[in-house]
Amino acid sequence: MKARVHVMLKDGVLDPQGAAVQHALGALGFDGVEGVRQGKVIELDLADGTTEAQVGDMCEKLLANTVIESYRIEVL
Repeated sequence: MKARVHVMLKDGVLDPQGAAVQHALGALGFDGVEGVRQGKVIELDLADGTTEAQVGDMCEKLLANTVIESYRIEVL
């Protein structure tokens, strides 16, 4: 089984990396970019029988800082 976990900063949390990317895109001439939020994608190769709930536990305990980040699990 494969799973993909999308981790993003929650709304309202300052995203300095996103701001830096937005600034850099503007400096490169891409003036139409009004906002950037940067996150991460984690792909997991899992043993058969691993449940989505177990992946959720992985997110809660390690893969996402749930105080400031949200996550979405995609089973592939």
